[in-house]
Amino acid sequence: MLTVASTASLRVYVSEWENGRRSISARYAKILRALLGITDDELHGRAEALAVPVVADGYDELISRIDAARSVSLTMVTTFMDQTELFRTMDRQMGAASLVDPMTGHLAKLEDALTFAVLPETRRPVALALAGAATLAAWQALDVGAVERAWRHYELGKRAAQEADEPMYLAHATAEQAYVLCDAGRASVAVQLIRDAQRVGGKAMSPRLMAWLYAAEAEICARAGMPDDCRRALENAMRHLPPGEEARDADMLSIFLNEGHLSRWRGNALALIGDDEAVTSLYDALDSADPTFIRASAGLRCDLAQAHMARGEYDQAHEHLRQARLLASRTGSVRHRRRIEQLTQQL
Repeated sequence: MLTVASTASLRVYVSEWENGRRSISARYAKILRALLGITDDELHGRAEALAVPVVADGYDELISRIDAARSVSLTMVTTFMDQTELFRTMDRQMGAASLVDPMTGHLAKLEDALTFAVLPETRRPVALALAGAATLAAWQALDVGAVERAWRHYELGKRAAQEADEPMYLAHATAEQAYVLCDAGRASVAVQLIRDAQRVGGKAMSPRLMAWLYAAEAEICARAGMPDDCRRALENAMRHLPPGEEARDADMLSIFLNEGHLSRWRGNALALIGDDEAVTSLYDALDSADPTFIRASAGLRCDLAQAHMARGEYDQAHEHLRQARLLASRTGSVRHRRRIEQLTQQL
């Protein structure tokens, strides 16, 4: 018969035995975890008990997004385009540097709406809004020196224009994309691309857009060292430009071109090829320049500096570069700053 003392001793023995067994088990468990690369819960089968069974297969979320895209009305598309117009105005007056994040969010919303829109009558208006926004975002990216992002945005704008079946928007995005090539030192390829843009637009283009495309061709031909082609393109631009002071193209809201704008563009192209007439055109443009086009004014001052340098008038060139530098600082234009530095080194 066990006494109280022997019972206590037995309990101590059993407790020590159990502790030893747990210690051995823990050592074995540690070895198994190391060999199998699993956790304690997974080793003892507790993970299955803790896991919540996944029943969703993604269709509910997909249908929800499709339904949301279907509810994008023409009013909502108009709101998207109004936002793009606001960004365009801010870009013109303040520069692109402060608009990178807002434009990124704006494009993401438009892309999302297009991705989940199903039927053509819903997709086309959204695609048109996206084409205009993507092309603006691309020009802004080019202005701040983000050339790869600019290229990708132009590709997005071209795809959206094709989806919307809008040749004018496709032509405009293609033509502006030629500037990326030109800035990258591939002016001859840029000439081919801008001429392809004219072909893409075909008979669907408005006269003002046609004049804009020819003016852009003239500038790029000048940068490619093709003076005769430059002059022919300028003549075509002047022939297609509608008369009057109106600059905005009602069919293509991103296009601003009247006689004053074309004088600046003509002077720019002529300055690039060293033509003495450049100075007259550029001062005409300076007299009629819209003061809200801050970034364009910086470009105009650069053109005047280049034109005076071609005539050996270095004091005037210095003054216009000084003005250009101030304007470029206001807008944060990397593209204009680069050109200012290049011209400064030539003085």
